[in-house]
Amino acid sequence: MDLGQRIDALEKIEAIKKLKYRYWRACDAKDPEGFRASFIRSGARIDYGKLGSFDDVEPMVAIFTKIALYKVDGRHVIFDMHHGMHPDITLTGDTTATGRWTLQFRQINLLTNTELLSTSEYDDEYVIEDGEWKMSACTNTQIWSVTRPLDPASTIESMFGE
Repeated sequence: MDLGQRIDALEKIEAIKKLKYRYWRACDAKDPEGFRASFIRSGARIDYGKLGSFDDVEPMVAIFTKIALYKVDGRHVIFDMHHGMHPDITLTGDTTATGRWTLQFRQINLLTNTELLSTSEYDDEYVIEDGEWKMSACTNTQIWSVTRPLDPASTIESMFGE
């Protein structure tokens, strides 16, 4: 590849990384629209293990919305933190790519007064739709997890107005 082709490839890979980071930020920010915007309009293949496997993103958006926006007495009770790392992006064509990521996930659940820590692998497929990279397939495979009780003296503060 000449210098121009290498720069083009690097720009595509960087755009895909930004897409995945926006997706995780939307998850943590309780933003169903941002979550939805990360995927193609229709036909995305989603497999999130225990959360389900789908032939379109809409059922997963509904599950995400139900969990992320769930409130008790007007207060959110689920808080997530997604830290994605180790991106391995392969361009498979001018408008297609695959990617693999490692996720470190933490969740505070005030319904069960627990903290979950887990790690998983994402295997994704990407396409350009309307001039932007989008996920067309997303599989999350959990590697391990630990759930532990929150210390009763824990104080929970959030940016969500609680």
